[in-house]
Amino acid sequence: MSSTASDTLAQKDKSGTVVSGGHLVAKALKSEGVDTIFTLCGGHIIDIYDGCLDEGIRIVDVRHEQVAAHAADGYARQTGRLGCVVTTAGPGCTNAVTGIATAFRSESPVLHIGGQGALTQHKMGSLQDLPHVDMMGPITKFAASVSSTERVADMIAMAARECFNGAYGPSYLEIPRDVLDREVEVSKAVLPAAGHYRASTKSIGDPADIEKLADILVKSERPAVLFGQQVWAAQGHREAIGLVRELDIPAYLNGASRGMLPPGDPHHFDRTRRLAFDKADVILIVGTPFDFRMGYGKRISKDATLVQIDLDYRTVGKNRDISLGLVGDPGAILGAVAQAASARIDKGARQQRQQWMQQLREAEAIALQKLMPLFTSDQSPIHPYRVAYEINEFLGDDTIYIGDGGDVVTISAQAVRPHGPGQWMDPGALGSLGVGTGFAMAAKLAHPEKEILCYYGDGAFSMTAFDMETANRFGAPYIAVIGNNSAMNQIRYGQIAKYGAQRGNVGNKLGDVEFSHFGRMLGGYGEEVRDAKEIGPALRRARESVNSSGKSAVINIWVDPNEYAPGTKAQTMYK
Repeated sequence: MSSTASDTLAQKDKSGTVVSGGHLVAKALKSEGVDTIFTLCGGHIIDIYDGCLDEGIRIVDVRHEQVAAHAADGYARQTGRLGCVVTTAGPGCTNAVTGIATAFRSESPVLHIGGQGALTQHKMGSLQDLPHVDMMGPITKFAASVSSTERVADMIAMAARECFNGAYGPSYLEIPRDVLDREVEVSKAVLPAAGHYRASTKSIGDPADIEKLADILVKSERPAVLFGQQVWAAQGHREAIGLVRELDIPAYLNGASRGMLPPGDPHHFDRTRRLAFDKADVILIVGTPFDFRMGYGKRISKDATLVQIDLDYRTVGKNRDISLGLVGDPGAILGAVAQAASARIDKGARQQRQQWMQQLREAEAIALQKLMPLFTSDQSPIHPYRVAYEINEFLGDDTIYIGDGGDVVTISAQAVRPHGPGQWMDPGALGSLGVGTGFAMAAKLAHPEKEILCYYGDGAFSMTAFDMETANRFGAPYIAVIGNNSAMNQIRYGQIAKYGAQRGNVGNKLGDVEFSHFGRMLGGYGEEVRDAKEIGPALRRARESVNSSGKSAVINIWVDPNEYAPGTKAQTMYK
């Protein structure tokens, strides 16, 4: 670092010529573009708070570290930047494990900074001492301990780089208490300059493969594309939209990519993926692995030319042989392919594509018609499909939808169509319950101008709901909708099917709780809904209350405990 830069840093620091480890953390985080940390206090980490105050970094303190980790993940998903969670040692770290593991399976860039006992007390049994690095290693891309104050900022930069190396993901840094509290001369601290040390991640891979893929798409008569989590995470949605519109390709959307194409867009398809993957001659999979959600690749026709694009070399061709694989940034690759292919499509080919999309549109209409009796059912108890349908009818152009649960997410995917990019959030491949509260709070903090609606199962709501108070406290209110069947119903179905009705309720049946009281207890709105016709009016009353009071609202909808998602009935999550 130059002497001029060191002098400037020293002038900014309140201590003049020395700086503490906690203040170095804050300076490094600011350099990485972090403007918010999610945390729960502990004696090991308080110097980081002091530094964040000086650097203008917002400190959002929650009631449980799992929520802090989910919120950091949600903030990363919404902003495209590095999310950050700071926990104390011991239980502070272990409480955050589920949130970090969720980010790991969802490929979300989160930096987890954890406290630790002093180096001088190493192996002496200090308060909350645990082998954090060993525990966090398997669920992060990078895990290390910082052993000197001079290296604090340098190690944060190193961990942050790993979060964006290939497929995104979390990193963990343990910083002992005495390393954080110690003060060092500014000139001796390793301080990477902001924005000047990280390489571009917008690689297109091998240019020859761009030409190969362009040629494949040009010659295709019945192409189809699936856009997954990485397309939105890497902010490649504009290029993805440009490709399907330029080349007339029907697009299916998965995970965070839902909402990239608005409802009614002629290239947006969502109910005919199985048909398309059976009939297509070319299938392009972008930014999603062949995991259980894709039947490990077995649900894709072996007769089709299969092309996979991913940020991670290890994912391409995993579980399923492919015809062509490209590793690089999804947006950069899709943009380059569109440019290479657009001038080659002739009129005849475009007419074939239009006929292909018309065939799929007709099939979509038939599929929707089959669902409409469930979407509009007036049955009592309320059919869960009716709830999802009413939520979709309620969504505004700027509503961010969050699903938190088992069948809640599966069923809402049948009905909910976000109106814009980044306006769908779900637990991802780990299937974690309890993500909703942290996601909702983070989404509102990232986008104060947008409306946030989180649809919970009653089991998921019970896990993390007390941090709704945190959301209210930080001016991030949202609408909480609960599909309440008094059960962990996705698991309940499997038990009934396997062991019979007499043992089907063991370990999954919950009490009947009127959660509307919870919203009112926190100073907001609450309402119980038992009539399907009252769902829409209740949602509108919740919106009005949130907008006027600045407090979250809870709409508790009693749904039929004996209705399940098709995937639950088929137990496809285990196949």
